[in-house]
Amino acid sequence: MLSLNNISLSFGGEPLLQEVNALINPGDRIGLVGPNGAGKSTLLKIIAGEVVPNEGTIKKSQAATIGYLPQDGVDPDPNRTVYEEVESAFADIRKLEKKVQETQQKISNMDTGSSEYKKTMEQLGKYQSKLEQSGAYTLQSDIEKVLMGLGFSTDDFKRMTTEFSGGWLMRIALAKLLLQRPMYLLLDEPTNHLDIDSLRWIEQFLQNYEGAVILVSHDKAFLNKITNRTLALDHGKLLDYAGNYDYYREKHAERMEHRRKAYENQQKQIKEIQDFIDKFRYNASKAAQVQSRIKQLEKMDKIELDEREEEITFEFPPPERSGAIVMKLENVRKQYGDNVVFEDLSYTIDRQDKIAVVGPNGAGKSTLIRIMAGIEEATNGKREPGHNVTTSYFAQHQADELDLEKTVFEIMREADPHAKETRLRTILGCFLFQGDDVFKKVSVLSGGEKSRLALARMLLRPANFLIFDEPTNHLDMQSKRILQQALEQYEGTFMIVSHDRDFLDPIVDKVLEVRPQTTNTFLGNVSYYLEKVEEREKEDDDNRDTPSNGQNNGLSRKEERRIAAQKRQEKYNQLKPLKKKIAPLEEEIEQLESRKNEIEEEMAEPDFYDDEEQVKEISMEYEKLKAELVEIYAEWEELAMEISEIEEEFASK
Repeated sequence: MLSLNNISLSFGGEPLLQEVNALINPGDRIGLVGPNGAGKSTLLKIIAGEVVPNEGTIKKSQAATIGYLPQDGVDPDPNRTVYEEVESAFADIRKLEKKVQETQQKISNMDTGSSEYKKTMEQLGKYQSKLEQSGAYTLQSDIEKVLMGLGFSTDDFKRMTTEFSGGWLMRIALAKLLLQRPMYLLLDEPTNHLDIDSLRWIEQFLQNYEGAVILVSHDKAFLNKITNRTLALDHGKLLDYAGNYDYYREKHAERMEHRRKAYENQQKQIKEIQDFIDKFRYNASKAAQVQSRIKQLEKMDKIELDEREEEITFEFPPPERSGAIVMKLENVRKQYGDNVVFEDLSYTIDRQDKIAVVGPNGAGKSTLIRIMAGIEEATNGKREPGHNVTTSYFAQHQADELDLEKTVFEIMREADPHAKETRLRTILGCFLFQGDDVFKKVSVLSGGEKSRLALARMLLRPANFLIFDEPTNHLDMQSKRILQQALEQYEGTFMIVSHDRDFLDPIVDKVLEVRPQTTNTFLGNVSYYLEKVEEREKEDDDNRDTPSNGQNNGLSRKEERRIAAQKRQEKYNQLKPLKKKIAPLEEEIEQLESRKNEIEEEMAEPDFYDDEEQVKEISMEYEKLKAELVEIYAEWEELAMEISEIEEEFASK
């Protein structure tokens, strides 16, 4: 178990964490929640040992291992490929493999009857047992499985880490962490850089994870699927809820209602006491009672309501009515060098369509909406906006285009010079800029704060076609709810690239799936789309398991190729650990056979038997070699039989 004991931390004299206590069990699935700035990331860093608290301790067993994924700032080796970078997390396994090889080499030159031989054989057995327990024999297939689950293709394995963006570097770091399987896995916003396919994969991985998982995430659906316990940071204190995020919200609402009632009762009591003090302050006969009540007020533990609990709402200005067709793409081709993203793509967006754009990263989602927004031109084909269509576009990179010398408020004022100050402040408040935060210069804002400001600025501009690229990545739960509610009431048309199902489900009525060289449209929300994807995958599995008897069972050539690729991958995954085991055996057999031949040549010499001591020594070595070869050949034949059976099994499919 891992325990947090009276953890306290202050920054600049302001308390962030106050006497935090928690007990984390090996199988716990914990969601760590709270508003931005509550200290969630800091608490994870304390548990990981990266930040030292002012007071308190973290206690864990000596055998406990902790793995931590930060929100950003990972720094892989630029001289490694993706596969090499992930494999570098297992340097201890590679050292152990080397020890096994060295010990085997040492044994081959030892007297089988010596005590040293027996001792070394025992040591080799321990090394081999440890190596087997470490997962060394399946390491390569495990690495490939996790990388592919996180969205990397097999071609990506050999590419240098420097070829990938920050989001993909985070996936590499996540892959290393998941493969190491620490006893306590700490993940800070792991879904920010995932697409919907890899998000589904990691959900399944974490549901089957053997250790404890502690998640910080603003993805409500993700938290609900993974967690069974919630730790909530509230004014520096840590509150424990025995359920997932929905359970926490229900119990938290009840707690807030109790606090509100207690606050109202206390305010009533304070007023009565203050009224008595004001009435009899100058009455000598009541002086003692007045002083008693003054002390009562001073000692009273005041209940405060969290201003963050207040409901903030935001509404888009009513957009001008557009034509029935908002946007039409005809026979669009888009390529970068030799990479063709789209070929002969045609798509029409109608007025009041509410579209979620989903699909694996790299398939062209962002490229498609940039073409829609007119930010990027198609290589060939036609983009035709509808009548009276005004477009407003948001993407994360816009944060880098903000004027660093202007304040947050000046950025907003510049976007809409005629807006009232109260409206500007309300919108900024929706995106976590409150009080004096609005007077901060852009130059001092974090990357997340700049993204929120760019989104707030975009929402000021009246438009009837809104296009968003991952708008929720840096929003907390409350900010997402505000944006979600505003989009629910919005009368125009919008497209959103996002993997956040809980955010998208209530506001979209159409899903555009973008995959390499193809698009598909589903009339429904994201949950409906995921149901259809699961049905499609199940149907594919059923078709794969059904013998074709030389026929394609109505499958398209594309589906046949995909199923064939899956078969090849399955065959590869099953054969790889066996081939990895058989390779060193074949190498050892070759060495032993070579030495055996040398001895036989020596024994064939006429003067060989003149030296009795030499005859005895070489004869013992010869018998030992033959015995070892019998043993190794038996092991080799067993593995060769397994390989043959697997190859026959796949050949018959």
